[in-house]
Amino acid sequence: MTSNPNTSFDEIKWVIQIRRTLDEELEDYSEVPVCIFNVPKTLMATKSDSYVPQEVALGPYHPWRPELYEMERYKLAAARRIQKHLQSLKFHSLVDQLSKHEARIRACYHKFLEFNGETLSWMMAIDASFMLEFLQVYAVKEGPVLTRVSSRMSHIVDYAGTKSAHNAILRDMVMLENQIPLFVLRKVLEFQSSSLDQADYKLCSMLAGFGEDLCPFGMTEDLPEIEVAEHAHLLDFLYHLIVPRLKEPSKLMEVMENENESSENEEGSLGDSSYVHQLFEEMCKILSKLNHGPVRIIKNIIFSKPVKLIVKLPWKIVSNLPGFAILKYPVEYLFFSQNKDENKPENGNSISKSNIIKPPLIEEITIPSVSELSNSGVLFSPTNGGISSIAFDAKTVTLYLPTVSLDVNTEVILRNLVAYESSNASGPLIVTRYTELMNGIIDTKEDAKFLRERGIILNRLKSDEEVADLWNGMSKSISLTKVPFLDKAIEDVNKYHSGRWKIKAGKFMKRYVFSSWQFLTFLAAILILLLMTLQAFCSVYSCPRIFKVTTHQ
Repeated sequence: MTSNPNTSFDEIKWVIQIRRTLDEELEDYSEVPVCIFNVPKTLMATKSDSYVPQEVALGPYHPWRPELYEMERYKLAAARRIQKHLQSLKFHSLVDQLSKHEARIRACYHKFLEFNGETLSWMMAIDASFMLEFLQVYAVKEGPVLTRVSSRMSHIVDYAGTKSAHNAILRDMVMLENQIPLFVLRKVLEFQSSSLDQADYKLCSMLAGFGEDLCPFGMTEDLPEIEVAEHAHLLDFLYHLIVPRLKEPSKLMEVMENENESSENEEGSLGDSSYVHQLFEEMCKILSKLNHGPVRIIKNIIFSKPVKLIVKLPWKIVSNLPGFAILKYPVEYLFFSQNKDENKPENGNSISKSNIIKPPLIEEITIPSVSELSNSGVLFSPTNGGISSIAFDAKTVTLYLPTVSLDVNTEVILRNLVAYESSNASGPLIVTRYTELMNGIIDTKEDAKFLRERGIILNRLKSDEEVADLWNGMSKSISLTKVPFLDKAIEDVNKYHSGRWKIKAGKFMKRYVFSSWQFLTFLAAILILLLMTLQAFCSVYSCPRIFKVTTHQ
């Protein structure tokens, strides 16, 4: 006999609810897309405070939590205020109107809602009343659209946005799991207004002020006309305010490694004898400028017939000869790494067996820090065009980045935008790739200070160290997609930085000299062999006479 671990589970109630739900799903609302999700567990595990409401619970995901219960009286106060404006109508009349859209409300949520229809309708009406009471502070800027905030809420709602409670509520209102459908707000306003157009005008004025206050990028001056029906909720509105509309269709990435194909391409590129010729030419350019003393002997050795024979051999064979194998990777890195990149097909148009577009490689995501780029000659310039303005100009060696304002709300906004994008990805993960880019170029507080001095970061936090911690603390995305303009900027920056001989020489010394005892041993052996050869040569021939060195007795 098996026991049911969940003794409180009511099977009969479950069957009744499922039957009722299936009957309601026969309506047109069954086609409503899901727009309110649970935050992915991989993101929730990094910093749960950024995803779980700390001040006020809105919607059915975090209702009646004890630590948030004190805000319920402010919700009820907002509901009473709306009831006063209804005059002859009662608040439950608004609830009855929302109950007609119960199936549509349920369809918006990814999570199965166990509340009955009446409970859900009352929850939506009360939470929407509170949100409208709070959001009207942004509509005041547009004129006398709505009346002022009630005295009961005056200590938590601040027109200047300086009160801590105001910012705490703002952060909760943009959390993915704390959203309610925007059409519910529209219905509540329509119930109070004389027409739907007037309700839309009020809601648009609120959204415009809300977006202007919370958008991290200075791009709200050219704010397009807001279509309320096109946005699912407040976070969705903020997302489409920040993320540019790409003309190219989205291409979702599938993680797939094809090691055999990549190894064949690598062997094919290294099997070309042109690499050895390039190495030979580089050595000739250096030695051609020197023609005195022992250099003449070295030149004679390099241009001898055995060396010319080796040059004609493919690099794959040469690198496997005794004494040359240890030089294989250093020579390939120092002289031929850029050529391998140039031989790769552009724009990912390579013909593969599977026709599946691969996600970006780690080398395509990785980018040097601000300090490293600055030392290699890269300039930084701020723009006001948002994320879509990110670009690298190779002619002026300038990386253009959008001006971003960082305050106490920014981290929560960015994290929930990434969570929403990951859950509702119908296109490239643009916000995610932007946070990856900023995480890559900002390693220390010096990097944050550098960008602040260039006007790229407007720091409203306590220190530059907090800015660095903000970007470095951003979690990696669940999956990655190709974002054409960001990929192009990262690729161009890496190509310029890696192509600098100063950088290549530094990496070469670090990787193959200072960290390789085998290479150091090989160099020491070659040096000893050359000295022994020179000693034997001088014992037979007169070195002072050959090298034209005068000796004093």
